[in-house]
Amino acid sequence: MISVLLVDDHALVRKGFRLMLDAQPDLTVVGEAADGDEAVDLAARLRPDVVLMDLHMPGLDGVRATERITGRLPGVRVLALSTFDLDENVVAALRAGADGFLPKDVSPEELVEGVRVVYRGEAAVAPRLLTRLIGTYVRAPRRQRHAPPLHRAGLAGLTDREREILVLIARGHSNAEIAAELGVSPSTVKNHVTSVFAKIGARDRAQAVIAAYEAGLINPGE
Repeated sequence: MISVLLVDDHALVRKGFRLMLDAQPDLTVVGEAADGDEAVDLAARLRPDVVLMDLHMPGLDGVRATERITGRLPGVRVLALSTFDLDENVVAALRAGADGFLPKDVSPEELVEGVRVVYRGEAAVAPRLLTRLIGTYVRAPRRQRHAPPLHRAGLAGLTDREREILVLIARGHSNAEIAAELGVSPSTVKNHVTSVFAKIGARDRAQAVIAAYEAGLINPGE
């Protein structure tokens, strides 16, 4: 069973999400939090597999709660939720360690699959949407930093092929699409991606895309 902690300041929203998730044979909601402080406390006590985190809450917001949870509990995955598709807080949440982002108006099927995806250690963000988010906000002036930047010194240690793959990741390509474009096997691409993540200190695709934009390997709009 995949255990899930729901975090949202609206009880009706939490009830709806609970009904969706508890209806699945492999998912179970183990707790609910109405604000960020309660989310951090419950995550430490319950150790859920996935936290479904609303970004907009009074008091300790979802971004700062995500930062505290992922900093203290690296085994807990966070799936961020927002009312807005292009929300600056989404990028801040990804910086803070969230493993994905979904808009709140997703279908029940998409929400359930998103929880499963982040549980598997993958990023639950559509590649094209992720590219739009990063391209729009990662270089926005006077953005508020909620988490330390990635260890971008590792970019200098990338091979030419690894740098090429990082650029393709930032453009929204899947491993299969990268393999087809470069004429190599998917397993080879997977090995390169693992090496890239290790060198730049990224835990997933979302943070790798941020690193590529911030390093100037790709520009917004490409």
